[in-house]
Amino acid sequence: MSETGTWRRVGAEGRRFLRGHLPALGRLALWSLLESAHTFLGGYAVARALDDGFLAGHTAAGLGWLGVAGAGALVGALALRGVFAGLAGLVEPLRDGLVRRAVGQALERAVADPARAGGSGAVSRLTQQTEMARDSFAGLVLTARSFAFTAVGALAGLAVLSPALVLFVLPPLLLGAACFAGTLHPMARLQRAALDTDEALAARTGELAAGLRDVVACGGAEAAGGRIEVLVAAQERLTGRLARWTAWRTLALGAAGRLPVVALLAGTPWLLAHGVSTGALAGALTYLVQSLLPALDSLMTAVGSAGTRLLVVLDRFCAPVPKTGAPDAAGLRAAPGLRAAPAPAAAVSARAGVPFPRAAAGAPSPHGGAAVEVRGLRFAYGPGARPVLDGLDLVVRPGEHLAVVGPSGIGKSTLTALLAGLLPPDGGSVLLAGAPARQAPEAGPDPRRTLLPQEAYVFTGTVRDNLVHLSPDPVPGPRIAHALAALGTAPLVERLGGLDGPVDPGRLSQGERQQLALTAAYLSPAPLLLLDEATCHLDARAEERAERALAARPGTLVVVAHRMSSAARADRVLVLDGTHAVCGTPAELPARSPLYRDLVGRWHAEG
Repeated sequence: MSETGTWRRVGAEGRRFLRGHLPALGRLALWSLLESAHTFLGGYAVARALDDGFLAGHTAAGLGWLGVAGAGALVGALALRGVFAGLAGLVEPLRDGLVRRAVGQALERAVADPARAGGSGAVSRLTQQTEMARDSFAGLVLTARSFAFTAVGALAGLAVLSPALVLFVLPPLLLGAACFAGTLHPMARLQRAALDTDEALAARTGELAAGLRDVVACGGAEAAGGRIEVLVAAQERLTGRLARWTAWRTLALGAAGRLPVVALLAGTPWLLAHGVSTGALAGALTYLVQSLLPALDSLMTAVGSAGTRLLVVLDRFCAPVPKTGAPDAAGLRAAPGLRAAPAPAAAVSARAGVPFPRAAAGAPSPHGGAAVEVRGLRFAYGPGARPVLDGLDLVVRPGEHLAVVGPSGIGKSTLTALLAGLLPPDGGSVLLAGAPARQAPEAGPDPRRTLLPQEAYVFTGTVRDNLVHLSPDPVPGPRIAHALAALGTAPLVERLGGLDGPVDPGRLSQGERQQLALTAAYLSPAPLLLLDEATCHLDARAEERAERALAARPGTLVVVAHRMSSAARADRVLVLDGTHAVCGTPAELPARSPLYRDLVGRWHAEG
C-alpha cells in the first residue's frame, strides 16, 4: 500500500468530513482568533512595559502594561474554554462515523467471505482503533489550531516590535521544522506495519484458540506457537525501529525549540546596535519562550505520534474491503506441518478377517489387546460440577467401527477428547493399545490416533500438503489417488487445480474443508481414527461414502454420529443418556435402550 495512495484516500475523506462540518470549524476558528490576541498582547505588553515604563522611569505605565498582559491571559483562558466546546463538534461526529464505517466493513466482509466473518480484526477496528482515531484527531486539531493562531499572534507581535526580529527567529524555526518533517514518512510506514502486525497477531491468536484441541491432538503446539512467535518478534522489531525514529524526532524537536532562542541571543549585540530596543528583545524572548516554541513543541509531538497514528488508522477505514479469500494483514493462515509421528507396524491391524461379535460395553476382548479400553471412567468440568461421564466401561476391538450417539451436551465430544488424551480423567483409566491415552506433553505427537473435530483443519498451501500432513513419510501418488476415489474427493481436488493446486481456506465451504480433512485422515498411519461429528457439513450420501471408506481402512474407527444413519452403519453403537451407557449392535439396541429407540424413531419420521 503506497504512501501516496494513503494520503489520497485519507485526504479525500478528510476534506469531505470537514466540508460537512463547516459551522463547527468556524466556531473553533473564532475562539482560536481570540486566543491569538492573547498571544500578541503577551510579548507586546512586556516590551512596552520596559521601553515605555520601567526603563523610561514611568513605573505606573510599566505596571499598566503588565496589567494589559494579565488581562490578555484572562482572555486566553476564556478563549480556551470556547475552543474545547467547539472541538466536541468535530471529534464526536468523527467517532460516530468511524463506528458506522467499522460496522459496515465488518458486514461487507461477512457477506463477501462468510467463513472468515467477524474475528479479532473487526473488534479491534470497532473499539481500539476507533478510540485511537478519536483521541488522536482531538489532540491533533487542538495543537494544530493552537500553533497556527499562536504563530500568527507571535509573528505579528515580532513584526510590530521590529521586522529584524523575524529574520533572526524564522529561519532556524523553519530548519528545525524541516528536520522534523523528514521523520514523518518513515514513522507513518512503521505505524502502519505495527497495526498490521497487531491485527494479524489478534487474528492468529483467535484462530489458534478456536482450534486449540486440533493443535494439541496433532502434536502441533510447537509449530502453532512458532507462528505466534514470528508475529511477536515482528512487533518487537517494529517497536525498536519506532524507538530509533522517535530519538531522531526528539533531536529535531530540540533543534526547532532551541535554535531560535540561540539565534536571537547570539544576534543581540547586532540588534541593539541597529536600533532594536531592550524592551523589544525582551518581548521577542517572551514570544518565543512562552508562546511560539511551546506551541511548536506540542504540534510536533502531536504530529509525530498522534498524527502518524491517525493517518494509518484512518487509512484502514478508508481502504476498500478485500475480496473473498484475501489473506489477513500478515498473509498468514493456519499453520501447516502438524504431522503425526509414524505408527508402529504392530499397532496397525488389518480389518479383513476381524470378526465383530455382539459384545456389551466393557466385555473383555477375545482377540488379545484392545484398541481402546476404558475402565471406570469418570470426568467432570470442575471439582463441584456434575460428572459428564461416571463409571463408564468400554472396550473397542482392533478394526471395529463404533458409533457414539446421544443428546447434545451429554458427553460425546468429552469422550473423544478423553480417548484422544486431550483431557485427563478424574477417575478410572483410558488405554489406547494397552498404554495410557494421555501422554506427557514432551512426548510429541501421538502416533496411535488421529482426531477430526467438527471444524475441519485446512491451511494455506497445496492440496497435496493438506492431504499428507498427517503422514510423516512420503505418500506415493497411487495411494493418494486411491484415497481420493474412495472418499469421493477427486472432483474437489480437480476443481482446485490438482494435487499441486493452491488451497485458500477462505474460499472453501465447511463441507469442502471436511472432505480434505477426511481424506488426510484416511491417509494417516494412525491405527485409531476419532471422528467428532467430522462429517456434519456433508450431505447424507457423501457422509455414507466417507464413513464406509474410513471403516474399510486398516485400523479402528470411533465416530460421534451426526445422523442416526451413521449409527446404523457401525458394528456397535454406544448410547450415552446421562445416567448409564448402553453399547450393542444397531439391531439389538432398540430393545435395550429407550433413548436409542426414540432417536431411531425420530430419524425414520424425519426421513
